[in-house]
Amino acid sequence: MISWIKGELVSSWQANNKFYILVNCQGLGYEIQTLESVIFDINANKNSQKEIILWLKHIKKEDSDMLFGFNSKEQRDFFNQILNIKGIGSQIGMSLLNKFSLNQLIRAISNNDESSISSVQGIGQKMTERIILELKSKEITKKIEKENLNNNKFLEDNKDLDSIFKDIDLTLQSLNYPRKEIKNLLPKLINDIKNNKKSSIKKDFISFETLLKEAMNYLDKQ
Repeated sequence: MISWIKGELVSSWQANNKFYILVNCQGLGYEIQTLESVIFDINANKNSQKEIILWLKHIKKEDSDMLFGFNSKEQRDFFNQILNIKGIGSQIGMSLLNKFSLNQLIRAISNNDESSISSVQGIGQKMTERIILELKSKEITKKIEKENLNNNKFLEDNKDLDSIFKDIDLTLQSLNYPRKEIKNLLPKLINDIKNNKKSSIKKDFISFETLLKEAMNYLDKQ
């Protein structure tokens, strides 16, 4: 079972609203279906030889092997949970993660937001209800929702940081970073600050400039 890959990007392409990359890993070429945000980052960097790291879901069938690649383990794990729902296949899972960031999906599921889920092509009312019912109780959904609530409270208690984060969000968007990647990144930065993981962004000494630099470093490595 292949669950993670680090290699050299050979090429990327789109076919029928699906996004693919070819990765050279120790002389073998792995064709991987991935998310539009991954392709966006590749095109934005304009570097066809850049190293790429992805978390993978390997689906083995009688007549084929398929690899699906994600920027984070959380995305991959959420994709696995989607596949465990009866009647829902891999392309529905990819469509959901292409349209929404992981945090947006968790929020929609937690809030019973059927209109958002059903706005994805191929998802009808009954499937929407099934997705919300089954994923709402999953551990990964509860974990991410709890993190979101804790982060919101943290920013409410630190008004200066909250203002900086709002400015960071707008600035990154103006620099044409993918909105979904920005939304996934900000909780990581908050956790780094809360847990004092990096000396460059300690809570008592943080500034807009240092946080923006850290955010861009994160995004450029994706």
